[in-house]
Amino acid sequence: MDVYEAIEKRRTIRIFKKGATEEQLRRIILAGSKAPSGGNRQPWEFIMIDDAKIIDQLAELKYQLNRKLPAGSGETQKDVEERALNQKRWFKNSSVVAICTTSGQSVNGWLAVENMSLAAVAEGLGSNIITYWDEAKKEVEKILNLPKDYELTCVLKFGVPAEEVKPPKRRAEFSWLHKNKF
Repeated sequence: MDVYEAIEKRRTIRIFKKGATEEQLRRIILAGSKAPSGGNRQPWEFIMIDDAKIIDQLAELKYQLNRKLPAGSGETQKDVEERALNQKRWFKNSSVVAICTTSGQSVNGWLAVENMSLAAVAEGLGSNIITYWDEAKKEVEKILNLPKDYELTCVLKFGVPAEEVKPPKRRAEFSWLHKNKF
């Protein structure tokens, strides 16, 4: 698959029919490991998570984190709760990988995430980026037994999409481009 085609086809998928195979995950992670990094330090580590108990813990933490978010315009607290429950439900049928970097190097982890998201497209899979922050991030790092000099960049979910993949609404091409000054 051409890289431009993969970029065009990449979508955030939240609902999966089934997860990726271990072989697919290994190819996806290998693509992540080939991302550029400052000084070629390659400060990343990847954790394939297939323990249902750990996945349930990650899903519960994401649920608890999202239910604390404020209601958006026109939303009720019930809407916030439903959205948070979806975050938990959407771990079902997915393969889960944590991306970690040495502390202070998370920007390099995000480069690996992009490579992995595009590699998932080439594998015929969808992906979803899950972030944690504050105490929830520290709790995930504890669950995953990260050494003290490492931090979680994010958790990626992969799998066969169970939802219709629609093109996103995008700004007009080049409406975001400026030359020399804003």
